Amino acid sequence: MADKNGTKITILGAGNVGASVAYTFAVAGTCSDIVLVDINKAKAKGEAMDIRQGVSFGENVEIFDGGYEDAKDSDIVVVTLGIARKPGQTRLDLAQTNVNIIKEVMPQVAKYAPDAIYVVVSNPVDVLTYTILKCTDLKPNQVIGSGTALDTSRLRSIIADHVGLSPNSIHAYVFGEHGDSSFIPWSIMNIAGVPVDEYCADQDHADLDEDEIIDEVRKAGAEVIKRKGATFYAIAMTVNKICDTVLRDSKNIITVSTMINNRYGISDVCLSLPCVIGSNGIEKEVSPKLNDAEIEKLQASAKALRNVIDQIQF
Repeated sequence: MADKNGTKITILGAGNVGASVAYTFAVAGTCSDIVLVDINKAKAKGEAMDIRQGVSFGENVEIFDGGYEDAKDSDIVVVTLGIARKPGQTRLDLAQTNVNIIKEVMPQVAKYAPDAIYVVVSNPVDVLTYTILKCTDLKPNQVIGSGTALDTSRLRSIIADHVGLSPNSIHAYVFGEHGDSSFIPWSIMNIAGVPVDEYCADQDHADLDEDEIIDEVRKAGAEVIKRKGATFYAIAMTVNKICDTVLRDSKNIITVSTMINNRYGISDVCLSLPCVIGSNGIEKEVSPKLNDAEIEKLQASAKALRNVIDQIQF
């Protein structure tokens, strides 16, 4: 593959998620070069060929299959390695299997692309983001777990449907684990600066049920898996947003999973809180003022993740 001035993203894993991410990059014109790497070389080649054959109708993107060494000079490496979640399985059930895969592959890839920003998508994403930081010399700002970025998007869509607005006008977040202990910090949720409950009352919308909404957000992925066997489009759009933000140095604030140290009484665990994302990856951490009940929920989420980390063989 010829060196050129452009932006290069390597995607590790060419399964449903990896292929959908590559397709989304190609359609959006997010980068100039995409490399797909998979243990199943024929699958990676087939996916690359399939996308390449359509680019004359869109943005000009070079897309190849390759090996770990082809990650060299990547601006971003997207990690979709591992076994996907099956119906009825929690993300944490996958932990040890996928930790083992990450431990084997990531030190090799990091050797070829030590300066890249790594966007981790594989589940359990918080545990695997932590694993990558432990098994490589990558710095915490370089490793971004997709975390609750997707949960946040799901939450905004749910509230937008309820109040009849665009999800872009809903300022709401999901914090904590990308999983069963996640929570919504209701106290900071607003629409045009108006607290959501107040907005609903002013505009004659029915009240929102907090428990119902967090339940719907948490189960959203499992519901899709139950019906179609896997989730990949929404996460591909999420990853594209994160990568586009890095490549454009956009300084967007996104809830992503990152190593937490001394925030809200939490340390040495990866979970999602708002971060400013730019060309250096995690540029700044944002710590909104939460009430005591919310801090308790965040700490409980950290504890749930810490319990898993403590049981894993790194």
